Amino acid sequence: MSDSAAIPRRPGEAALVSLGHAIPDGDPADSSPHSFPDGGRWRTEVPSVEGPEALHTVLTEAARLDVPVHRISQGSGVWMLTDAEITEMVDATAQAGVELCLFTGPRGTWDIGAGTRTASGGGGLRARGQSAVAGCVEDALRAVSLGVRCLLVADEGVLWVLHRLRERGDLPADTTFKVSALIGPVNPAAVAVHEGLGGDSVNIPSDLTLDHLTEIRRVSRVPLDFYLEAPDDLGGYVRMHEIAELIRRGAPIYLKFGLSKAPGIYPYGGHLRDLTLETARERVRRGRLALDLLARLGVDSGDTGKDTMSPLGARLPGALNRFPIPAG
Repeated sequence: MSDSAAIPRRPGEAALVSLGHAIPDGDPADSSPHSFPDGGRWRTEVPSVEGPEALHTVLTEAARLDVPVHRISQGSGVWMLTDAEITEMVDATAQAGVELCLFTGPRGTWDIGAGTRTASGGGGLRARGQSAVAGCVEDALRAVSLGVRCLLVADEGVLWVLHRLRERGDLPADTTFKVSALIGPVNPAAVAVHEGLGGDSVNIPSDLTLDHLTEIRRVSRVPLDFYLEAPDDLGGYVRMHEIAELIRRGAPIYLKFGLSKAPGIYPYGGHLRDLTLETARERVRRGRLALDLLARLGVDSGDTGKDTMSPLGARLPGALNRFPIPAG
């Protein structure tokens, strides 16, 4: 077994053993064999950063609390930002060595379809109709023209279209596509499909078990995005004490510092400014708490030979399996 697959200390382990409540030994075979191309096993992400002011707040707070940030993502959509705002965010993240990811186009909750408001959820939060697909493509082309190189996608068809545009050269080759938690796949076959369609990281739901992560890693090495703490509309789950096991089983993985018990802020506007800035600060603080716990468990970002963090500034996913693109 390689050092990177070593089983870290588990919370409360020694104290429980002393009381005769030993935790069952972890199986080394459950460890993911995969890493990011830089050798790191995990990266960090701060989600719901809805504009330049929130971005500067996150960067300032991350510097103050010494929280390493690899990626910052936005949820309201490219269409909710002006060219000047996008350019400011691109410049600020480039200077900080952080990846910027913006959401593409209309989706179920934004349009007039009533299905998403029913008990069954209808067709989910996907791009409804050709006009919605076109809106996502328009957002993608606009964003990359302004220097954005990571796009959030909440529809399988949009993902495939954008991947084909990337393969054809209409989108830069180093553009990456992040599959949103809004359509997060829940089994290994579905994760492999999203990888084949062009996904460069896939946000799986935070209610999947550790065994589910191991199952996924047996069929796919696509980076996973995982909310350590999920927003209430995604379940409100808090998985912080499983952080070391999430890395061991799920690597390569983005640890997302979400926030439960917080009102929704999509689509963002000035009327939500104070809430957005306050929750941005708290997401970074949640990140500090998670990283402190990770260090106490022996998986510190500075420890070589263990489940190490990717270098700051790293963003590419490495080679992935894709479906063949039809000719013509």
